[in-house]
Amino acid sequence: MTEAPPPADTEPVLGFSAQADLQDALIAWRRWLDSERNMSRHTLTAYVGDVAVFLKFLTEYTGGRPPSLNDLGNLKAADFRAWLAKLAGDGLIAASRARALAAVRNLFRWMDRSGRMHNPVIATLTTPKAKRPMPRPLTELDAGRLLEEAEKDREEPWIGKRDRALFTLLYGCGLRISEALGLARRDAPLGDTLRVTGKGSKERIVPLLPAVTEAVRDYLDACPYDGGPDAPLFVGVRGGALNPAIAQRQMQHLRRLMGLPDSATPHALRHSFATHLLAGGGDLRAIQDLLGHASLSTTQRYTDVETEQLMAVYRSAHPRAKS
Repeated sequence: MTEAPPPADTEPVLGFSAQADLQDALIAWRRWLDSERNMSRHTLTAYVGDVAVFLKFLTEYTGGRPPSLNDLGNLKAADFRAWLAKLAGDGLIAASRARALAAVRNLFRWMDRSGRMHNPVIATLTTPKAKRPMPRPLTELDAGRLLEEAEKDREEPWIGKRDRALFTLLYGCGLRISEALGLARRDAPLGDTLRVTGKGSKERIVPLLPAVTEAVRDYLDACPYDGGPDAPLFVGVRGGALNPAIAQRQMQHLRRLMGLPDSATPHALRHSFATHLLAGGGDLRAIQDLLGHASLSTTQRYTDVETEQLMAVYRSAHPRAKS
């Protein structure tokens, strides 16, 4: 005898455990995130996964019956807090709980705007505070040494010049590695400024130091590949776009060679750019614009780094601190 299929109102779709009316809404929400919000694949997967976990919790929390739209509309603040407490009990850090709450909030706002369900309670919840890790820049001396070693430690001279040009660009302009590797030949930083497209397709213009333009020009003169203005600026050994993992691996090799800590990554060069500018008297808002930070509070983390470094110097040098 053939086993009967599960009831249509509880059959999971896209990993969601929900009644039929909520299933339909969830599929439409996911489609909206993908097509209209143009959410990145990584973020979309995370949001869908977080909502699936939320619905699984509600199913267990209410005695095993998958929730409906009406059930979501009737949730109280205590129900949401019980879910967040369960996440914390499962070992999720504050940043992960904050992301999960953001995903569920996104769903509830979309439900409200689309007229499917209204529950204002979720807006009253406090987002778990995630303590952001302190940026760990290189010292000015180590940054300079790393750029020199990047060019030396390669069998193919042009690859060494490429690595030096890439790392000089990250350190000299404060770029993210994705921003640098996203540049095409026509974008080559050879003038006075560079137009960068950062997170959220937000553009910014950064000034170019002579050291940056010289390193890039040296690399281009030596590079055996020239695919035209639309070709990637930084290429791999076969002429295709340079994989970020290759740059990460080379940085890993260099830090072992130089005895640098594990925090010495390509992104640490961006941290170094900001920290060294601030230490040299740079204006915080100007540094915010150069980094492409949407919020000044993100840039202000570098003041904590500078203060920590000053205190370390004080503790090591002041005679009373040694006693």
